[in-house]
Amino acid sequence: MFTDKLQQGFNEHINAELYSAYLYLAMASFFDRKSLAGFANWLKIQAQEELAHAVKAYDFVHERGGEVAFGAIAAPEGQWDSPLQVFEAALAHEKEVSRRIEELVALAEVEKDRASRIFLDWFVTEQVEEEASFDALIQQLRLIENAPQALFMLDRELGQRTFQRPA
Repeated sequence: MFTDKLQQGFNEHINAELYSAYLYLAMASFFDRKSLAGFANWLKIQAQEELAHAVKAYDFVHERGGEVAFGAIAAPEGQWDSPLQVFEAALAHEKEVSRRIEELVALAEVEKDRASRIFLDWFVTEQVEEEASFDALIQQLRLIENAPQALFMLDRELGQRTFQRPA
């Protein structure tokens, strides 16, 4: 059974994962409006991953006998000046999610909840991958900054991404 503090922390984490999905759908919509379907696809897949992360945490809370309490999800921003700005905002968001997960890990240690601590290791590892993925796209967008042909080639490449349910 969770302590009240840890249950609250997991509920906040679930809410943050749901917000991430909401944010990435807003970003996908930005790209759909710009007729960059590959970028939109990549971010829609990212949104699906975030929903899967929320469900993973949801299931864990219930497996531990806890109660999931949903909070309001804030409306994400929907306007950016460029594809680069979208991905820079996404990376900043992922870094914030990583920070929050680290706080939850620290709380699990303080509360001496080894099961939660071990479970959260998956999210820590996942965040390293998430940040690296966004950073790689940022580096590519910086390289092709003034080359629209390259932007369309990257768009085509990003359109090939498919959803892989997290383990």
